[in-house]
Amino acid sequence: MDSIHSGGRGLQPLPYHLQTVQYLKSHEPEVWAWASSQKARAEHVEAVRASLLRNTYRVEPNAHPEVHATMLQAMQRLGIDAPATLYQAGGHEMNASLVFVPGEIHVVMMGQMLERLSPDERLALFGHELAHYLLWSRDGGDFHVADRILNDALASPQASPSHRETLRRYSLHTELFADRGGAIAADALAPTVSTLVKVQTGVASPDAAAYLRQAAEIDTQANEPRNATTHPETFVRARALELWWQNADRLEEWIEAKLHGPLSLEALDLAGQVRLQAITRGFMTHFLADTSLRSDLVVSQVRELFSEWSPDEPASVLADLRAELMDDSVRGYLNALMLDLALVDADVQDAALLRAATIAHEMGSLDALQANLKRDARFGKRELDRLKKKLGMMQVDA
Repeated sequence: MDSIHSGGRGLQPLPYHLQTVQYLKSHEPEVWAWASSQKARAEHVEAVRASLLRNTYRVEPNAHPEVHATMLQAMQRLGIDAPATLYQAGGHEMNASLVFVPGEIHVVMMGQMLERLSPDERLALFGHELAHYLLWSRDGGDFHVADRILNDALASPQASPSHRETLRRYSLHTELFADRGGAIAADALAPTVSTLVKVQTGVASPDAAAYLRQAAEIDTQANEPRNATTHPETFVRARALELWWQNADRLEEWIEAKLHGPLSLEALDLAGQVRLQAITRGFMTHFLADTSLRSDLVVSQVRELFSEWSPDEPASVLADLRAELMDDSVRGYLNALMLDLALVDADVQDAALLRAATIAHEMGSLDALQANLKRDARFGKRELDRLKKKLGMMQVDA
């Protein structure tokens, strides 16, 4: 399916969607093959329809022509041609959801969505839900398969924190994609933002422009990634949508910072595990750039982690390990890695510890390295002072 365009803006899967699909295809080919072969069975589709009919009010076109006209307009603007059915569920909180059935549109509204939203806001709402359908339908259903695999993984007793974190991030990016669909359907930014604010806060008549100014102000103050589970915080969504609508430069970097933050051992997704593994290999190469440190014992220790490691592999660049790209947990991990290598061979230990201290100083983790030496290697004040003196002499010479 081609991308959908409005005013020069294309509705395409976000890089994280593509990255996750590629990871699952490459690292879990059997799971991917099985999941992608599980097409929606006729009995499942009928069960979905029956459940919707039992638990909702079906919004018929004859009884509610304006609502269906709005849905049709949103579908046309997004280039969708499929039968659509609308439902109203119980509950007081305003919300809406898409029940995905290939080739069919089923949108469930909750609360007073129809009464509280203006015609343009309804367009934005329907566009948001239709964008979910577009994403799940495109590229042979790859993005829906990825979503199902991640959700199924979490239902397993063997689910790992990395599966949970990957699904969390995948869901957040899906909501940003869907917000873009809402803006395209409304052919404007403001109705999508005001719909977000109405749904999240209950404000009857929000000022979209004022909220965008508020979101921009928060953006200048908030540098930490948010901890949202399935939907980004409202100000993040509004700001992300505005930047996309404006074709802002470096948007993907902004999204990376707001939804992911620096690499952290406490929040590794599947792709982050691969990235950390590559960093580890490159970091060991950087540490052992001094050939005098490559004793048989040290190299053997490296190959306990990576049996096929070679000193000719590309080395990490310390500029890529700066604070905004990785947190203290990763720097602590790299410190521990250097100490493992530095202490394994007494013949090169002094030189290896000086190398470790030099690198830790460049990474901004020298104090933590010294704490590790005190705790793990039982270094006393005399040994630490001697190491710091040597390091200071090297910096003066440099």
